[in-house]
Amino acid sequence: MEALLLDVIRLHETWMELVFPRQLDPSAVLGKWKPETPVQTVGYYLWSILGAPLVAVAYPLLLVGFATRFHAAKLDSAVARFGVLGAVLVATLVWGSLTLLAHLQLPTEVMLGIAGASVVAVVSAGAAAGFSKLGGRFVSVLFAYPFAMTAIFLPPVVAGLLTPSVSNLVLDPSYDLAVWILDTFLAVGGINETLRGAFDLETFGEQWGVAGLGYVLMWVGISVPLGWFLGVLVALANLIRPKPDA
Repeated sequence: MEALLLDVIRLHETWMELVFPRQLDPSAVLGKWKPETPVQTVGYYLWSILGAPLVAVAYPLLLVGFATRFHAAKLDSAVARFGVLGAVLVATLVWGSLTLLAHLQLPTEVMLGIAGASVVAVVSAGAAAGFSKLGGRFVSVLFAYPFAMTAIFLPPVVAGLLTPSVSNLVLDPSYDLAVWILDTFLAVGGINETLRGAFDLETFGEQWGVAGLGYVLMWVGISVPLGWFLGVLVALANLIRPKPDA
């Protein structure tokens, strides 16, 4: 409970730091800035009150950032031990073994689906590891997290596109998710109607001989902003509760 309280206080101080100096990490010499005039006092406390409900909404997201940072740190540790090439080799070994097993025991169409998913997973995992190895919070947020999300989401989609026998397990829920996103997040300003009029999820790409391209682009469109979102939450977690080596 003490840690939770400190998190909330630092999150609110981060909000205060947007307008007033020396709120989050006060100067050892000058201390925390405090208002000196009536106008400053009114503005200071109004800004503080305005931030309270925003902190209440943001704190659950901050907890997601803590959890994401925990698991991302484990992946970073693995990359540090094996290197980017080692991480790619491990991913290739895992997915290659799965493809070989499918080749020996499953129909050809299923094996091809798993092979396609394997290629997507290995390339995305390698890109995520490479950008993570480069270091820097900006590079990690901009590239590493989106590629990591792509490594998670795209392989099942590729397998579903190449394997008709399991497509209903992947594509049907994807279609339902697309409908829900259009009717909720993208309903603002008629964006959903514009997209529905311009694209058909199931047939998009067939004119170029690339069946299922709509599903792939849909999940790329989900993976990239979701990766950015999680990366920003991790950056916020590092700001509110820095790691010992951060």
